[in-house]
Amino acid sequence: MCTVVIDVSEAGARLLAVRDEDPSRPWDDLGAWWPNQHPGVVGIRDRRAGGAWLAIDPGTRRLAVLLNRADILDLPEADVLSRGSLALESVVGRSPRAPLRMHGFNLLEVTPSASRVLHWDGATLRETPVPHGVHMIAHDDLDDPRTARIGMWLPRFTAAATDAGDWAERWVALLAESARLSPADDRAIIRDNNAHGYPTESLLYCTAEVSADAVDVHSHVLAEPGHWN
Repeated sequence: MCTVVIDVSEAGARLLAVRDEDPSRPWDDLGAWWPNQHPGVVGIRDRRAGGAWLAIDPGTRRLAVLLNRADILDLPEADVLSRGSLALESVVGRSPRAPLRMHGFNLLEVTPSASRVLHWDGATLRETPVPHGVHMIAHDDLDDPRTARIGMWLPRFTAAATDAGDWAERWVALLAESARLSPADDRAIIRDNNAHGYPTESLLYCTAEVSADAVDVHSHVLAEPGHWN
């Protein structure tokens, strides 16, 4: 139940991404973990499956973030493929195509010229272009009012995007403000999803900027999963 806030403009895009995962599942922070399969690609690695939650290719100025969503996939678990390859393949120009032997996902793809979300529910692969302006996505659709944290915080992130000063500093300050909510509150962005039936908690957040000149990404690991530093 990860969360991404993204601001798209003519110049490119900037985003804040919060990763929720089972704290017991091993992973590695931002690094070039795939020198043979994907040389030059940098990302947050899931050790178990070998894939990425977030990936960046500085050479192509592409970025991708993977968020899980519910699905109606009708396959035995032994036949289901990991979603971890999606972000890695995306940033080298190979977006997923249906049919997919994977559980549901939202894949945010960002380039200097355009951003989009690919939605897979186990049966249908849909595309939603991300218009200019500030948007949020989690486990449902882009800017989906059914997602409590989007309903509460999207107006605040939109307003903060126009304030003076560094955009990342403003958004992280707003993320810190949101963490005053209980991590079990469904409006929370820094989350403990055990209360909602999922063994996942917020582990880290990344800020990133994508432009025609460069991709700039910074990762910040939370000292305690599900709680602000």
